[in-house]
This record gives sequence, structure tokens and C-alpha cells, in this order.
Amino acid sequence: MTLPPHAPIHEPIRRTKIVATLGPASDRPGVLERMIAAGVDVVRLNFSHGAPDDHRRRLTEVREIATRLGRSVAALGDLQGPKIRIARFRDGVVDLEEGQAFVLDVALDGEAGDAGRVGCDYKALAEDVVAGDRLLLDDGRLVLDVVRVAGSEIHTTVVQGGRLSNNKGINKQGGGLSAPALTDKDKADLETAIDIGVDYLAVSFPRSAADMHEARERLGEAGAEIGLVAKLERAEAVADDATLDGIIEASQAVMVARGDLGVEIGDEALIGTQKRIIKHARSHNRAVITATQMMESMIESPLPTRAEVFDVANAVLDATDAVMLSAETAAGDFPTETVEAMARVCLGAERERIAQESGHRIHEGFSRIDETIALSAMYAANHLSGVAAIACMTATGYTPLIASRIRSGLPIVGLAHNPVAQRRMALYRGVISLPFDTSAMSAGELNDRALERLVAQGIAEPGDHVILTRGDHMNAHGGTNTLKILDVGDGHRID
Repeated sequence: MTLPPHAPIHEPIRRTKIVATLGPASDRPGVLERMIAAGVDVVRLNFSHGAPDDHRRRLTEVREIATRLGRSVAALGDLQGPKIRIARFRDGVVDLEEGQAFVLDVALDGEAGDAGRVGCDYKALAEDVVAGDRLLLDDGRLVLDVVRVAGSEIHTTVVQGGRLSNNKGINKQGGGLSAPALTDKDKADLETAIDIGVDYLAVSFPRSAADMHEARERLGEAGAEIGLVAKLERAEAVADDATLDGIIEASQAVMVARGDLGVEIGDEALIGTQKRIIKHARSHNRAVITATQMMESMIESPLPTRAEVFDVANAVLDATDAVMLSAETAAGDFPTETVEAMARVCLGAERERIAQESGHRIHEGFSRIDETIALSAMYAANHLSGVAAIACMTATGYTPLIASRIRSGLPIVGLAHNPVAQRRMALYRGVISLPFDTSAMSAGELNDRALERLVAQGIAEPGDHVILTRGDHMNAHGGTNTLKILDVGDGHRID
């Protein structure tokens, strides 16, 4: 049997996936290939920057490199969303002092800002705030308290001053801004995402499940195979469990977007909220990405700080599916070194016992057969000695996703013929995605061919057990109904 050119695995298998943002740094000759070889599982195309042709070119290169390296690499398109910003200053920058009066005037000319007032690109801001509200500018570096609203003018007092330059973002502490999650630019970028063939699409600033449902409707049939990622960065989205769970259930994955979220809810509430989001996402069988400033010092430094190491490691121990790099790989001086450092930290954290123990749904009942099989496979694998891997023959990637909700030190191998399913699984914690075409196989040889595939990859060897899940009818959604414990014999060694 001829196997696709996937190189055998000789190093420890990292379970936590790495999302890397593409940009000018990754465009440098040879950098993107080195990043993917270093362990990037998902590339992020940030639609806040660049033209559609830039994203198309980058994704084309990613797919070519991934094919050549024998890797399944997913693509995440990230919509800009309603980023609310001040306008511009005549001199480019002003210095605000504590206690001074400052006006945000939504009717002011966009280029006419000065030390006393500035315009705003979000014209409804004057309707969304009242006296007593607190506004945070430039990711919370400057703080303004609203004194009164008069027509288009929002009169404030500077609580925390500093230097303020053009186009900095505005957040309202506690949330409450009414800007829609999908702007006109987002709707155009959504069409681009469908056209270039991303695997996931991130929706910025959703307030409720309705925003995610709108995005799904706009994707329509043409974008049916694109997984939606909810970026949790508004206070309203995490204010209560019902709203959070609704957003999670309306998405295929969620992102803990700690920049704007931290500004809106306060840094002191952020760590508990991060842990709550990860726990809720996993309990609803959704993937979760932890993002923002994970290794930001590596934009200019070849080594991370100890605080960044602990930040990444704690997200891993919380069982996040993926950790994300932003400017570190899009615009930094050391993109490849950053990926390598993040991979090392993930592997180190995953060696801890807590990262391999799970009580996930241990006292719950199940309603789906494929879900029951997946979780039974993980329970068996974690309690039977000599198991090398859990292999899931899958049409959509759903069974490996369910299995990956249980912590384990063992690899979960998703064997799929559909390339979309292969790439989608690249985001799931602990899942190795491999191409596996069953169309020319008889039912009797499926198990042997699967074992051969795992041996060829260096995942299993003679003497090991492999737990295999599959359905009676291959390539049928939701058809997994069989669990087998197979022994890898000498006949499955491939030279």
C-alpha cells in the first residue's frame, strides 16, 4: 500500500496546538516554511490588515508548504469587527493630564483633533454612554470618566493621562456599546474567506448567540464547511453563563481574546474568566483558543520572559486546545524562534500529571452513539496498559473532537479522507490528523490498513495496543458505532 508522504514522528507529540498570525514577518523568504516545520498547526489571516490578494497569496503558500511537509495546517480567517476608535489629531499626538477636561465629539472633522477634543469613527457613541460611565482608550492606558453628554459631544474628565495618538481604540468599562458584530467591511471579508477557502472564520465582538447565527446565515451553503470561531472580547458575552453558553453552542470554537476583554471586565477578573471560558467550551464539546500577548516580548527578543512561559503553561494546564501568536509572528523579529519556544513550553506543561488526568463528564449520560463510543475509547485508553494511540476513522472529525475533550497523554489520530476534515482537526487538542482514503478498501482490511498507517508514522509499533473507532458505513456523518482494541503485530512493521 502506498502511503502519502507524511514523515514519521520521532519526537514527543505535542497536544496543544499553535495558531500563528501571518504578516510581513512571515512573508520574508523561507520564514513561513520554517514556522510550519517548527510546529504551526493553524495560520491566522488577520482581515484587519492587508488586501484580499495578500490573504489569498499567503494561504496558497501555506497549502503548498503543508502538502510538501506532509502536514495538516488549518487556516483561520479573522474578521476585524466593530473596533471603535478615536479619529486623528492635527499634530498626530497629544498629551492628556490627569484632571483635565477632554471631549469626544462624534461630529468633529476626522483630522481636527487637539489637546481638548477629538473625533470618533463610531457615531453612535454619544447615544451609548451616560454620565458616570468610564471609557478606556488605547487598551486601557488612558482612562476617561464621562461627565455629561451634550448632542454629539461627550464631555469627560481624564482619570489616567498619558500620550494619545491617532486611531486608538475605545472601550466602555463593563461593556454596553451597541455596535453590530458584523460591519460592512466584515461582510465583504466574509465573502473573501469563502472564496479563498479558510477552514475557520473568527467573528469579533459577538454580544450573543444571535451574532454567531447571523454570521452562519451569511456564510450560507457556500461556506457551510467553515467553522465559526467566536472571539470573546465583550463584557456582555461573558456576563452570565447563559449568554456565554449560547455563544459557545452557536460556534464551532471560541477564542479567549484577552486584549479587549481584559479592558472591558478588568484585569483582575480576566484569569477567572479565561478558566471559565475554557471549562465551558470543553463541556460543550467545542474547541478553544487562548490568545493575546502570550509571548509578546519575543517581538523584539529571541527568548520569552518567565511570566510568558507561565502564562502559556497555565493555559495548557487548563486544557486549552490552542495558544495563539499575533504580532510575534506577523511583525516580530523572531517568528520561527517564537513558535519553537511556544512548542517547548507546551510540551513541558503537558508532561505534568494534571495535564493527563480527566473527570470530563464522568457522571453524565449520553444521547449519541458516536459520542458514547468516543468517550468510551478515551476511558479505555487511559486505563489499559500498553495502549499507544486512539485511532478514529472519521468523515467529519467529530469523533476525534469528542475524544479530545478528555485529558490524556496518548495521541488521538484522526483518519479522514476529506481534506477539510483533516485541516479542521488540526485545531483539536491532542489530535493528529492524517489522510486515510478508505474508498478502495474492503471492510475486512480497514483495521489492518489503519494499523499500518500508525506504524508508518512512528505512532505505534509491534507489541502495542491501538484503540480504534469506526462506523459500519464509512464516510457517513455521525456513523461511529464500533470500538475495537487491536494488537499491533510484526506484520504491521513497514520498512
